[in-house]
Amino acid sequence: MDRGSQTSATGAPGTSSAPSTPNTPGALASFVRFAIFGGGVGLTSSAAVALLTAFLPFALANALVSVVSTILATELHARFTFASGPRPAGHGLLRCGLRHHLQSAGTAAAAFSVTTLAMLVLHAFASAPGLAVEQTVYLSASALAGVGRFLALRLYVFATAREQPAPVALDLHRVPTRRELLTTAS
Repeated sequence: MDRGSQTSATGAPGTSSAPSTPNTPGALASFVRFAIFGGGVGLTSSAAVALLTAFLPFALANALVSVVSTILATELHARFTFASGPRPAGHGLLRCGLRHHLQSAGTAAAAFSVTTLAMLVLHAFASAPGLAVEQTVYLSASALAGVGRFLALRLYVFATAREQPAPVALDLHRVPTRRELLTTAS
């Protein structure tokens, strides 16, 4: 089915937040899948960085794994977490286009910034915080960033045509009818 022609459960385009196809998961199912796929990619990435540091400098290994894991996570989220529809023609193995990958990378960069900022603020106020405090701050910031990333991916990056607001078209060359002029004047 074409994403632009999806209808709600009531049959009217864009009138309900109910999933339009059986493959479109609800918010809770999407969040659980987001945690599973994102967490799985995160754990795998951690192991990959550790293995690659035997052959590459840490910064290079981390950068390489970050790019590959972001692409992989974006594809998994498109296919399973948000079920973004059939693969467009001309994308090869990838389900997502460049726009999806760049927007997803932006959300990952924002999440990285939130956790980094949280740790910098912690160390600005406490010169030697304990491991428990560091982990509490880091995991709290990571959870907050994860929820924000989930919302950005669900509501913006992978939103279907049904979920996005309809564009407002303005025709600046059309002359309003007398009835429209009278209605707006009163």
